[in-house]
Amino acid sequence: MSKNRDASGIKIVCQNRKARHLYHIEDTYEAGMVLMGPEAKSLRDGRANLTDGYVAIRNGEAWLHNVHISPWPFATNTAMPDPVRTRKLLLHKREIRKLQGKTQERGYTLIPLKIYFKKGKAKIEIGLAKGKKLWDKRETLKRRTMDREFEKKYKIR
Repeated sequence: MSKNRDASGIKIVCQNRKARHLYHIEDTYEAGMVLMGPEAKSLRDGRANLTDGYVAIRNGEAWLHNVHISPWPFATNTAMPDPVRTRKLLLHKREIRKLQGKTQERGYTLIPLKIYFKKGKAKIEIGLAKGKKLWDKRETLKRRTMDREFEKKYKIR
């Protein structure tokens, strides 16, 4: 297995590592993406950035905003889409209705967690998230360091 594949054969393109630090992830969903040809080839090269991305639901459809997929270097200029264009996400209607209801509650948002290829198709994992306060972030860091020290102290030799 290559280093960017997990045990189930999924090729991970990119991950939003700061998302779990900045948000409490309540639930995750897998969605397909509507891409143009050069975008899919760029994703296969691992040329994407999820840092400022978010998902908005409008008119019963889910749309991915501010996700940068770098231009594929061998594409012609006429076929080159905008790197940060809005992309449609493919979800079931009941999932979209459920997510729309949740995001209308105060403090909830939809953020992309990772982009990957599953059975040759580009997928995105989106998370229903609620923002952490500063004290939440400090508490998480404190708990993580305490667990690490505990493991180090009571390590079986």
